[in-house]
Amino acid sequence: MQKSLVSLGFALSVTACAQSTTHDVSDVQPVRSDTYCAAGEYQAPKGTLEATRIEAANFSAPGLYEGPVWVGDKLLFSRFGFGAGFPSNVLSYDGQEVAVVLADAGTNGLAIDNANQLIAGTHKYKAVARFNLKDGQRQELASQYQGQAFNSPNDLTMSARGDIYFTDPDFQRAAAPGGQDSTRVYRVDAQGQVSVVDDTIANPNGISLSPDEQTLYVAGGGENGFVRAYPLDNGEAGSGQTLLADVTVPDGMAIDCLGNIYITEHTKQRVRVVTPEGDEIAVIHVDANITNGAFGGENGKTLYLTGAGALWSIELDVAGLPY
Repeated sequence: MQKSLVSLGFALSVTACAQSTTHDVSDVQPVRSDTYCAAGEYQAPKGTLEATRIEAANFSAPGLYEGPVWVGDKLLFSRFGFGAGFPSNVLSYDGQEVAVVLADAGTNGLAIDNANQLIAGTHKYKAVARFNLKDGQRQELASQYQGQAFNSPNDLTMSARGDIYFTDPDFQRAAAPGGQDSTRVYRVDAQGQVSVVDDTIANPNGISLSPDEQTLYVAGGGENGFVRAYPLDNGEAGSGQTLLADVTVPDGMAIDCLGNIYITEHTKQRVRVVTPEGDEIAVIHVDANITNGAFGGENGKTLYLTGAGALWSIELDVAGLPY
């Protein structure tokens, strides 16, 4: 069941602010692992596991849940349909109920910035944007490359130094006019300058940073997909190397505090867990097509997974990053 937004005290509408080409990083925090990975004994998952479907989040109409991010004491995620414009809301799950947080937001992937505000890839606006959860205001952080709109910004991540990295496939390109002649991975630096990380991946999709923020991971390639790892030097990405090949329809990713990568395989309905060296150590199964994952919960050890009208969770012995 979905309850109304009013009971959560959030604004229902999304209003566009004047476009900005910079984003404030004056409150840059330590790397995310310093914030979300408390000292303690962690144990990586091993073997074959199964996540549990969260019944309160079941949705029968065609559509996908995407972009999970743990904010405060709730999981936020996008829910978009396949109709004209791919209409999308931002929803929340508080452990009991699902509620609408931002209506008609046009979002796909979600993350939080260094000021703990929501940032998103928006196919409705073909832009990377920041949303104020108190009043619904939207601020565009990047909306074009070389004078042309993006295709459909999909997934994104932000470093402590203020760089935003995002993927731009063409899955929802028809949501709004315009687009690029290629699918790419981009970086938006703290001054709002957009540059290309990689333009050789067919429909890049999931994107994440290692806990020490020295490596950027990108998944893409469709049926014959893969995960690439890019070394980072002051925000600049070096040449990407294949970390894992033979990934079937890779989608989003999650990262635990040990640096392991949780890669969703959309149509195979599973998550493959690999070490930073690319060695597979576990597989987590779900019962529908899967899109993405994020860690959350009281101690950061709950892995939440999104998919085709479904939300799952699994308790692990390792904490992880919130998107």
